[in-house]
Amino acid sequence: MSVVCRNLKFLRKQKGWTQQEFADKLGIKRSLLGAYEEERAEPRTEVLELVSDMFRVSIDDLLRRDVGSQKENFLEKRRQLKMSNDRQQIEFVPVKAAAGYLAGYNDDEFIEELNTFTLPMMGAGSYRAFEIAGDSMLPTPSGSVIVCHKVDGWEEIRNNEAYVVVTTREGIVYKRILKSNRTKGKITLVSDNPQFEPYAVGMDEVLELWQSDAVISKSGQQSRLSVNHLADMVSHLQDQVSLLKKRIKN
Repeated sequence: MSVVCRNLKFLRKQKGWTQQEFADKLGIKRSLLGAYEEERAEPRTEVLELVSDMFRVSIDDLLRRDVGSQKENFLEKRRQLKMSNDRQQIEFVPVKAAAGYLAGYNDDEFIEELNTFTLPMMGAGSYRAFEIAGDSMLPTPSGSVIVCHKVDGWEEIRNNEAYVVVTTREGIVYKRILKSNRTKGKITLVSDNPQFEPYAVGMDEVLELWQSDAVISKSGQQSRLSVNHLADMVSHLQDQVSLLKKRIKN
């Protein structure tokens, strides 16, 4: 197979696209894309220009270099760089990568591709940072970054602490967790904003649990709640937690 044909197939599979999906994005027929990938036809210049813009790969690289091998070399350099840095590297999962994270959270190659950063106050351990969206955890504003350490299972969960919970049903959510010794198969997810009702999630739906260690927000970023509203919210939340605890004990 020629280099350009191999590169087209590799780039398509990296995105998880079918031949039909990739062909639609390129404005060509699926059968023509199949001919390109099977080396029965050479891609036209306008097709290469589209692929170049779509993947930010030069046309010269598409024609002459094995993009797949370059990617492996890039990942290896990233691994070596991380290992040579004494500070704890924290992988960052932005909101736009949330859907991909559900499929790649257990894929070393996917994790290696995430951007990383360091924080001087974080000690040894395995950390990950998640950008959150929405108002369910106000006064923590949407767009905040939650830095967490991983928790392995139900037994390590601490009641009423905040966690990033990765589930098959809800995706990535940031909530407080309440658990009951009588129902180890379920946890209750509670929002800090009382406008959002608590709900139960089965542990069989939970893919990962990350306990919050730090919250990073933009300078000057303010919640849209007044002081009075905040006071009412805290009071309501305390009542809500007390009620939930009574239900769990019963």
